[in-house]
Amino acid sequence: MNHRQFYIDGAWVSPSNPNDFAVIDPSTELACATISLGGVEDADRAVRAARKAFDSWSTTTSETRLALLEKLRDLYLSHRDDFAGAMSQEMGAPIDFAGSAQFESGSSHLEETIRVLRSFEFESIRGKDRLLYQPIGVAALITPWNWPMNQVLIKVAPALAAGCTVVLKPSELAPLSSMLLAELIHKAGFPPGVFNLVNGDGVCVGARLTAHPDVDMVSFTGSTRAGVLISKAAAETVKRVSLELGGKGANIVFDDAPDDALVDGVLGCFGNAGQSCDAPTRMLVARSRYDQAVEIAKQVAAGQQVGSAHQPGEHIGPLISKAHWFKVQKLIRQGIDEGAKLVAGGEGRPEQLETGYFVKPTVFADVTNQMTIAREEIFGPVLVMIPFDTEEEAIAIANDTPYGLGNYIQTQDLPRAVRVARKLLSGMVTINGDWLGVDTPFGGFKQSGNGREGSVWGLEDYLEVKAVSGGAWPGN
Repeated sequence: MNHRQFYIDGAWVSPSNPNDFAVIDPSTELACATISLGGVEDADRAVRAARKAFDSWSTTTSETRLALLEKLRDLYLSHRDDFAGAMSQEMGAPIDFAGSAQFESGSSHLEETIRVLRSFEFESIRGKDRLLYQPIGVAALITPWNWPMNQVLIKVAPALAAGCTVVLKPSELAPLSSMLLAELIHKAGFPPGVFNLVNGDGVCVGARLTAHPDVDMVSFTGSTRAGVLISKAAAETVKRVSLELGGKGANIVFDDAPDDALVDGVLGCFGNAGQSCDAPTRMLVARSRYDQAVEIAKQVAAGQQVGSAHQPGEHIGPLISKAHWFKVQKLIRQGIDEGAKLVAGGEGRPEQLETGYFVKPTVFADVTNQMTIAREEIFGPVLVMIPFDTEEEAIAIANDTPYGLGNYIQTQDLPRAVRVARKLLSGMVTINGDWLGVDTPFGGFKQSGNGREGSVWGLEDYLEVKAVSGGAWPGN
């Protein structure tokens, strides 16, 4: 499949300078498509189109924007199989998982944005004064490969709903689903220049968008390292920066947690091949349950099937790329070298999988929180297990990390759960597997980023608030 063009100013256009890049199917290690990596000229062209369209788009009524988003939602829902196929090929999500969790995470954010927009007050009265919420301007949206439609639509939908114009740079490793979305945005009837897409890498297109003087906001999801660089570059023009970065979530299992909670904790780490920033990758277990928990984790890991993303059924697919596969292998080796006890998985591919970026579901026990595998975000199906003796010690271990995205608590003592949740330094806490709803904010503390995405918080992220005093207002 050849997808060398970019979507700019309402049309598919050729790159200024062709720069072919193969999109690799991680299940086969073969190219499944060819895109072109853009350059500075392409980024500039997209920003010009967005800037030109902003004046008219920003003054449209919320009803106009709502109607277009509803049309986009209907188109999106009618292309489930197409999106599932694209995500399965580009980033290795098993086809059934791609058509369910991966696809539906995108539709849920689109639907939630529509719900919020229906009732959002862009003007409100506060005493004698008035508050106006106005779109911030041109938004550069830089998204990762691990949850393509989740991360794209949690940014694109609220940005368009707010009245911003958009330049999207999806990950060059997984661009196909975003290009399909661009086709649907065009079909839905969004005006030219309101939405633009340029493929490229972070060093060229990403860096240009981040520093561009005509970009008013950057919303980025990805690594903490890249988030730091983006913040520095954006500081030159004092633009707003919203960051959703890495995580090293702790799953605190108290002595009264049911066995099912242990199983679910292991599966939560392995989901999406471990490539989720909010995955519960550190399991902290009360010492009285620790040996049992290690045995359960070993059995769960041994029972996991690993295979091609194109196979139906529930199983773990490949990692995204060869480079990422080697990174995960290096960290597994470091865990062994630093003295952690390998109880499941380990280095290399699973048996009978000689091709593809597959990793053995891996469990380390007797880990200390100072080991590399407990400090760094591995981003693969690798669980580290740490015992604790007291509630205070569990909280201290959970908080002893540069990250603060999501943490998890397993206990039947609800007062204790609430008490611990208040003390955890993270943007999200899940108690007893009761997953947060789509109408809650997504984001973290510390080096997991700033800002909040999703629901009304996501919409407000793309708005400036203006306070006005005096004057005669309609309806006053």
